Amino acid sequence: MKAKVLFLLIIVFTAGFQVQGQKRAKKIMVSGTVTDINNSPVEGAIIVVDGKSKDEVTKSQGTFKIRVRPDVKMIGAYSSTLGSAESELNGNTSINIVLNGSFAIKDLVIEDQGDDELVDIGYGTARKKTMTHNASVIDARENKNNSYINIYDMIRGQVPGVDVNGTRIIIRGTSTINVNSDPLFLVDGNVVNSLDNISPQMVKSISVLKGPEASIYGSRGANGVILVTLIGSDRH
Repeated sequence: MKAKVLFLLIIVFTAGFQVQGQKRAKKIMVSGTVTDINNSPVEGAIIVVDGKSKDEVTKSQGTFKIRVRPDVKMIGAYSSTLGSAESELNGNTSINIVLNGSFAIKDLVIEDQGDDELVDIGYGTARKKTMTHNASVIDARENKNNSYINIYDMIRGQVPGVDVNGTRIIIRGTSTINVNSDPLFLVDGNVVNSLDNISPQMVKSISVLKGPEASIYGSRGANGVILVTLIGSDRH
């Protein structure tokens, strides 16, 4: 009797392992290429699966291979300089993605990799090591905000690569094509004319962008971009 029960248990466990093995085996290999609007291959683009980045980037010829679950709907790519785009998988095992400079993937999540820092770039988040120009970032929650007179004092004391004179801010290393050299200010994703009404105690984080990372904002971002996220904001 005991032998019979043991035999049945072995059958049940074996069947369970086979089912799990079949589920794992159902992952499919998807390959493809990422190009720009001139049909040139894009190297180093991050592959995105259903809106979340994966630890896979395109090679020198813009090619990639990645294993995904069969229920995956969208495969995309992200470049800090060329934008993001995605296409429906629809059971295909080969897919081509064209980056045209727009950031088409909404609510894109660039997942944290080890100690690599996530940066708020206004239209999503990115890993700092993937960015062409390093962004200056401060987490105001780590600072004693009460020690600052105002937000300009906070930026002067915490953000490298920025010159602050009173309420005037200049981001070093930007190419000025506008009449003035003021950066573009965004607070919780909204463009504002100044930061005068924001106290240090209200601030959750500050990101400073320049170069390609600021180019998505057009000529307004030529002098760089300062992104302020307030405490209580639902932004990343």
